[in-house]
Amino acid sequence: MKYIQPQVYLESFTCPHCGVLSKQDWKSADMKFDSYMDGNRNILASGNCQHCHDSSLWLREDMIYPQVGNAPFPNTEMPKSVKKIYLEAASISNNSPRGAAALLRLSLQILCKELGESGKNIDSDIKSLVQNGLPLIVQQSLDSVRVIGNDAVHPGQIDTDDIVVVNKLFGLINVIVEYLIALPNQVSGIYSTLPANKIEGIQNRDKKK
Repeated sequence: MKYIQPQVYLESFTCPHCGVLSKQDWKSADMKFDSYMDGNRNILASGNCQHCHDSSLWLREDMIYPQVGNAPFPNTEMPKSVKKIYLEAASISNNSPRGAAALLRLSLQILCKELGESGKNIDSDIKSLVQNGLPLIVQQSLDSVRVIGNDAVHPGQIDTDDIVVVNKLFGLINVIVEYLIALPNQVSGIYSTLPANKIEGIQNRDKKK
């Protein structure tokens, strides 16, 4: 799913409410706010999503409602327990990138538990997933969130006050969910509809040396 970061007065972007890339209808503050003009634009604006019809409110270049920062919309297959922490991290990411990074590390820990791991030690959980055939790109995504999130709690060499660095972690969480949950669900859903004799033939093929 293509993601376009919300920006004030942008014609289309990924709606922070419904997660759909859709056209936005813009309104700026009416004439009673003339004394607060910023150049040729009012500093207060609202964008209305043509898909879900919910609005976003903006103060100059900053979206003040909904409070999701500049984080991508969570993957639709993200477990509710993970999504709750993800959205909490998004709501504070602009004001506290370090806090958001720490919360994303927590969301990763919860995700590992959702995937059948203990959820007690992220490093051990990732090791277990690797031993079970985890793709390299997912392993690197997991470890990136783990290491950067850990530095947010125990400051090290990574600048977790950098909003650009922290915003990338949101994308990595979505990548992890896409590879480990969304794609398997999509493939298994199609595979299960194949005729039984075809599935049996595939299984017999794979047993052959």
